[in-house]
Amino acid sequence: MEKLDLRKQLASLYKASAREPALVEVPALDYLMIDGRGDPEASPAFQQAIEALYGLSYTLKFGLKAREGLDWRVMGLEGLWWSKGKDPGEAFRKGERARWQWTLIIPQPDFVTRAFVEEARAELLARREMPAAKLVRLERLEEGPSAQILHVGPYAEEAPTIDLMHAFIHEKGYELAGKHHEIYMSDPRRTKPERLKTILRQPVKKVSRKR
Repeated sequence: MEKLDLRKQLASLYKASAREPALVEVPALDYLMIDGRGDPEASPAFQQAIEALYGLSYTLKFGLKAREGLDWRVMGLEGLWWSKGKDPGEAFRKGERARWQWTLIIPQPDFVTRAFVEEARAELLARREMPAAKLVRLERLEEGPSAQILHVGPYAEEAPTIDLMHAFIHEKGYELAGKHHEIYMSDPRRTKPERLKTILRQPVKKVSRKR
């Protein structure tokens, strides 16, 4: 089987302009997911979650390639961010990190099943101690119509880019309809903060007009 590259297959979802937001249609996709909360820079659980996602993703890839002849490019890290309350994005926009809720995710090919995930989890845990791997699940995410834009720079300086995207959403007659989604296009271990590239995505829905 030819190696599957989801980033090429879903190219429109992994390209964005830093100057102007755009509307995209996001199909239902399967992801490995793990939940957490709080400041990602102060919580060891955040880094442990990343390690668990990548550990399970690569264990899946190599196991299925050996047993089933299936091969694909492991995708990069993404994250869903929100806070509890009437306005799910309030704490995120204000930088109130202690209130943040997050779900870290990595997209998976549609032939990856829960049974395959359980096999890979058992294999990974037999090889090394990784408690966070027990918390990872396979789940389908349906975002549908969404706005997205490219942010270049430190994660902590995303607010103006988010404001630009939200203004675009309202101008087009939409409203926010899901969790703030970030797609990390750069490796922060190898990239200077001012050069980090992150696609910011926000699911939307048409504003309902009362008669």
